[in-house]
Amino acid sequence: MRAWSVAIQLVTARAFQTTTAFRPRALTPALTTALSVSTTAAADNMCKNTAVSNPLLESWAAQPFHLPPFEDIDPSHFRPALETAMEAHIADLEAIASSTETDFDSILGAYDRAGSLYSKVGGVYGNYISSLNTPDMQEVQSAMAPILSRHRTKCYNIPGLFEKVTSMYDVREEMAKKGEWTDEQVRLAERVYTAFVRMGVKLNEEEKKEYGDIQVELATLQTKFMQNILKDEETWEMVITAEDMAGCPEDLVAAARQAAIDRGHEGEDEYVITLGRSLVEPFLTYSTRRDLRKKAFEAWTSRGELSEERDNLSIATKILRLRKRQANLMGHTTFSNFQTEDTMAQTPENVMNLCMDVWERAKEAANKEREMMESFLSEKGDDLEGGIQPWDWRFYAEQVRQANFNFDESELKPYLSLDAVTNAVFDVSNKLYGLKYVKRDDIKAYHKDVNVYEVRRAKKDSPEEDELVAIFLHDNFSRAHKSSGAWMSEYRTQTKNLIAGSDPIEGIPIVSNNNNFAKGSGATLLSFDDGTTLFHEMGHGHHGMLSDATYEYLASTSVLKDFVELPSQLMEHWLEEPVVLKEHAKHYKTGETVPDDLLARLKAASLFNEGFATVEYTACALLDMAVHSLSEYDDNFDLSEFEKKYLAEIGMPQGIVMRHRPAHFAHLFASSSYASGYYVYQWAQVLDNDVFAAFQETGDVFDAETAERCRKFIYSAGNTVAPQNLFKAFRGREPDTSFFLKNKGMA
Repeated sequence: MRAWSVAIQLVTARAFQTTTAFRPRALTPALTTALSVSTTAAADNMCKNTAVSNPLLESWAAQPFHLPPFEDIDPSHFRPALETAMEAHIADLEAIASSTETDFDSILGAYDRAGSLYSKVGGVYGNYISSLNTPDMQEVQSAMAPILSRHRTKCYNIPGLFEKVTSMYDVREEMAKKGEWTDEQVRLAERVYTAFVRMGVKLNEEEKKEYGDIQVELATLQTKFMQNILKDEETWEMVITAEDMAGCPEDLVAAARQAAIDRGHEGEDEYVITLGRSLVEPFLTYSTRRDLRKKAFEAWTSRGELSEERDNLSIATKILRLRKRQANLMGHTTFSNFQTEDTMAQTPENVMNLCMDVWERAKEAANKEREMMESFLSEKGDDLEGGIQPWDWRFYAEQVRQANFNFDESELKPYLSLDAVTNAVFDVSNKLYGLKYVKRDDIKAYHKDVNVYEVRRAKKDSPEEDELVAIFLHDNFSRAHKSSGAWMSEYRTQTKNLIAGSDPIEGIPIVSNNNNFAKGSGATLLSFDDGTTLFHEMGHGHHGMLSDATYEYLASTSVLKDFVELPSQLMEHWLEEPVVLKEHAKHYKTGETVPDDLLARLKAASLFNEGFATVEYTACALLDMAVHSLSEYDDNFDLSEFEKKYLAEIGMPQGIVMRHRPAHFAHLFASSSYASGYYVYQWAQVLDNDVFAAFQETGDVFDAETAERCRKFIYSAGNTVAPQNLFKAFRGREPDTSFFLKNKGMA
């Protein structure tokens, strides 16, 4: 998840999985034959009774790799499938609660396997509401949000279930000392117990009901918040002419023309700028029309409040009040205290200490950058009315970059076609972790633009043979009904804890990466920032594909939120390496390798405008923590006014606004996952810069021994070990912030 550039919306893609607190699988037959028959047979009967013409409830064994039958799925299938799956899930959990068995596998092992149908259907549902959220799908989402929330609450409050979980938690240390439990089993006992406690199982009955009601209302509001953003992005457009695109590079003009065609504007001189980042940001960078830049910028930064019918600010305020009450019920004065309790940071104060240290350095850098732009304007004799405004910053930063560093982004883009960057990331993946990507054109996904790959690697005990590691779906283009941003999600998560008799393919992950690049009429050319986003998402992809946990609950990205960005941000570093660019950055027309001189100029210009980018992001992280640290939101609370006053208080540099303003801050208000947690990108930057330094210290960024340690401790371990211990195991010490500050140019 990139903190700036194209921000990941993992919170949306995995909203169904509710921040990994509940990752249901099916009930194990090990509970006893009777229990196995009573639950799995019941689920089978429910499927038989409901599966008529519903592909979500039928066996997918005939599909390649047991992939979902995408071509047969219709939005109308989801509600009945989810309802059937929820019923089976509850039956699984009730069987665990009522069982007389007391061993680990009968309780926590079974808990990890509980709800296979719910997990299967939910994996598809969670991806569709992000990647193919048509109006029909949005209706289903709105209807199901409160129902799914009630189900989640019910799962944690089944009579006798928490007592079973507690019985495992209480003996974990004793069982570990006896050598009867593995470290991973101890970790599972701790994480499941923590999840139950944080879902309010220790509250009294009246408080539990209120807590559940809060969760339902939050689910409904958060769904509406995200749908409002999607509607604004789908409906707003700026129709312009070729003349209006003065200053814009050829690929941007082509993308705007394609957007016009896609939106039904068939006039020969019609071009469209949408609110998709891959269109609006380049337009703000290159367009010489200040009036049009202002129009596009103001709409872009007002998503979620472009229509009185879609008032996201009032929704966000309601969400804040509900979260505050949620925190109060759990014994905390503020939501930020509640959220950070289960993180590496542990307290809001620790978060603010890091962010404020970076903030002061970033402000200084950004103010210097503005001074450089003002000097540039003065030298040209230009008198910019009102000074440099937010819709001017990218444009004049690019002018200064070209003048001072002789670097023009549009000069690099022909060498960074989507095909070239995809080949580069696959090659880096292979050199580091031995992964090979085999494209399967014969497998159809949910949209024609989605590519499907087998991911394979050599067997450890038989290197001449290879084995299937994962199935990978690559969905790269922006389109209607797709959430903005970039994210990784999963249709199926890696596990070794399968029901007896299951096909082993059910333990092989199905991982999806989503980007939102503007599709050109020919080759799709990426900015370096876009390329970095693609590498970033592949880092998340590796986290899922290389997962090697026994229990699904602890697998893949189910880690503490301030660790989850380490694998992704770490991967970004390799695109900056000359050895990678020289091999893969080829001109999309001529095949010419990117010139050394251009790479040298890219490197020289790389830190310019880093102050701006860091201010944009850090302001979001600080406001997130500040607004969730309030102990009261009275009737006069105004979120816009809070934003204005808080940014003035911390000294927001003139000419910059927050990367994500409150009305479209999906990380905060489309889910609770990243609320009081947007800081995690910066926290992880400290870690990823330190980890990459370990590669650099060997003199080879593909050093095999370092890569193997990285695979073992960063990508494969999931949540089987506490994240601070994983970092220490890799680096042999605590994190060092000096690498992060140096690479930001802020040491």
